[in-house]
Amino acid sequence: MRSRGWTPHAFQEEVWRDHLEGRSGLVHVPTGAGKTLAAYFGPLAEMLAEADSGKVVGPRCLYITPLRAVSRDVEKALRRPIEDLGAELTVESRTGDTSSSVRQRQRKRLPNILVTTPESLTLLLTYAHASSLFRGLRSVVLDEWHELLASKRGVQTELALARLRSWSPDLRVRALSATLANLDEAAQAAVGVGARPAITSASIDRRIVIETLVPSGDAHLPWAGHLGLRMLPEVLRSLDLARSTLFFCNTRSQTERWFRAIEVARPEWRDRIGLHHGSIDRAERARLEAGLKDGSVRLVVATSSLDLGVDFAPVERVYHVGSPKGIARLMQRAGRASHRPGEPCHLVCVPTHALELIEISAVRRSIEAGEIEPRLPENSPLDVLSQHLVTCALGGGFDADELFHEVRTAFAYRDLTREQFDWTLRLVSEGGGTLAAYPEYRKVVRDDEGVWGVPSKRHGQLHRLNVGTIVGDSTMEIRFVGGKRLGSIEENFVSGLRRGQKFVFAGRVLQFHRLQEMTCLVRAATGQTNHTPIWSGTRMPISESLSEAVRSTLEAAGGGDRSEPELEAAAVIVETQARLSRVPTRDELLIETCDTREGRHVFVYPFEGRLVHGGLANIIALRLSRLAPATYSVAANDYGFELLTNSDRDVIEDVSSAMFDRAGLLEDTIESVNLGELSKRQFREVARVAGLVFQSYPGAHRSVKQIHATSSLIFDVLAEFDPENLLLHQARREVMERQFEQSRLARTMDRLAGTSIVRVRVDRPTPLGLPLVIERIGGRVSSETIETRVAKAMERWGVGAGR
Repeated sequence: MRSRGWTPHAFQEEVWRDHLEGRSGLVHVPTGAGKTLAAYFGPLAEMLAEADSGKVVGPRCLYITPLRAVSRDVEKALRRPIEDLGAELTVESRTGDTSSSVRQRQRKRLPNILVTTPESLTLLLTYAHASSLFRGLRSVVLDEWHELLASKRGVQTELALARLRSWSPDLRVRALSATLANLDEAAQAAVGVGARPAITSASIDRRIVIETLVPSGDAHLPWAGHLGLRMLPEVLRSLDLARSTLFFCNTRSQTERWFRAIEVARPEWRDRIGLHHGSIDRAERARLEAGLKDGSVRLVVATSSLDLGVDFAPVERVYHVGSPKGIARLMQRAGRASHRPGEPCHLVCVPTHALELIEISAVRRSIEAGEIEPRLPENSPLDVLSQHLVTCALGGGFDADELFHEVRTAFAYRDLTREQFDWTLRLVSEGGGTLAAYPEYRKVVRDDEGVWGVPSKRHGQLHRLNVGTIVGDSTMEIRFVGGKRLGSIEENFVSGLRRGQKFVFAGRVLQFHRLQEMTCLVRAATGQTNHTPIWSGTRMPISESLSEAVRSTLEAAGGGDRSEPELEAAAVIVETQARLSRVPTRDELLIETCDTREGRHVFVYPFEGRLVHGGLANIIALRLSRLAPATYSVAANDYGFELLTNSDRDVIEDVSSAMFDRAGLLEDTIESVNLGELSKRQFREVARVAGLVFQSYPGAHRSVKQIHATSSLIFDVLAEFDPENLLLHQARREVMERQFEQSRLARTMDRLAGTSIVRVRVDRPTPLGLPLVIERIGGRVSSETIETRVAKAMERWGVGAGR
């Protein structure tokens, strides 16, 4: 540090002291402040001392990162001080991108410092000699802990740590994050039940400077949209390749569209810009990352594949297209700019529609107030536990009593009962009873000494091929005919292509040639096309914290606040909303109604996120139909929901505070949606993680249709013959939380029940209502484009550009 002119921060020295005293914990400081050095230099100092007395053999430090794409960068960062000091210590990565020869060598001996992901760590734990492989491990670093914490990958990590602590009781764990609100809970999840974590924070000022692009001249942002390409002229005027830039989009499809648009508009930039997301070939991603560091690449359009853990010090500006969806998300991406302690982060927001201006202003105000969302850990998912039981059976076997107590030291399973554990053990040993007739579900067996192991080599192969908790549609390789690999693409998208059809992937215009053994073969094409792959995944809702901030900011805008550029730019839509209807305050629930040729529309605006609104819309429609039989069409977005009916009843008067009574909430939610079908879909993930369905087989790969058919069949069998199956209950619980954010929905209903309701009758959909109409129209099957259908609708309603 002295050779670089650095002075340690007080928080770094505090973490080093804690490490030497044997304490585990959480480091929570701003991005770019030096968290990695704080967590790493303690273990490194111990390894250097050990190296002075002889060669260090075996692993001493494990560095877990949520993204394999950043492992190379992390590995280089960890190796740098070792090389500078001339120490004889080894640093390697082990992820899905690691070559088979290196993985084979690591099966016999691990490096002193291993950089890995939760999935690859779990694979290492499946080897029979895993306990001896990790003998000597003393430290674990959990990078970007907030990214793992509230997911099944975080649960998988917690179980792996519990296993490692059983072999090395003095193991010290240090979690790192810059964007957490619930520090105590996050720290406890990292160190496990029974340990007392040390939480280290620091008030290092890394000011986030937010700038927003707005249309020039008399142009205005549309009332709805999600790609934002109408802002391309402003973006091109703003971009300057003299400043190294990351350009973030929320989805892979959006990155493809934006990269292609920039490349076509600025062909002279072609050699200095790039496209980066998780489906692009590893070699291309590595080339772009290296180019950002050496300055040969000046602009990269990316997804979250570049917003975690990577230190691109040369990057000076960050762009963000569309809604940030959450306060922490925007802070994380902003932190990629000027990734140095004390340096301000410069972020340029590109709104895709007018109401996102309010969101951006709300995020700025929340950051300035120090408000951020909590990340809530998962609670006892039995599908992940069943996978872990097979992992432990492969990794040397286990005693059931000992493993039960070990699992309960993982924070996610602190409330696990012995009955739940034994039920899960029966699931993996005999298919839970219902599936006992099928040998493939008898994955673990107990020997005469009471040790549980795996009965055959094939069971072990299947488990290792399918380890992990990330579940999505099946992917296949995409390659040029007779040549280069481009990356991976989802089977669902490829199945809809015709021979010769053009589409865009990895920033190139390609022409589909044919399928060959789960490989999509393509040729380079010329010309233009907007046909872009759509990858699986849900559209994220705005967070609860951001929802609250949006309500307050909208109230301020409605009161004439123009103190920020975003509020000034949003004045047109806010004034239009006020003229046609009303701008609600934070303590009001605005309900609008109007009649069109489609029927009677009721628009409700809680500003609580699309998932909560989806649940609310179905519940309110159900409760209204109990008052008077009627059929309702529903639509929801982040700002509200629409109910459309042909009933002549004055529905708006029926939507009262009583409609938001949470009594009977669960029963009404179940009745108002097709929970059986939704649960069946969610069961696909649960079944895949639990090992009831395998996606990959030795030398073969199952199609999406095969996986869905198998999981649906198992669901039907369990639903009929074992309705109290705990995995069925888990699937239903996950549906309620993921589809409707059930816990947040309950809090929302409590809030709305005590809110002042303002009812307004309007002549046509307002700026708040029109996006909901578009949402509903966009879900219909039609030969017309969504733009054509919206234009026709607006013409019918008399909503023109000048009105």
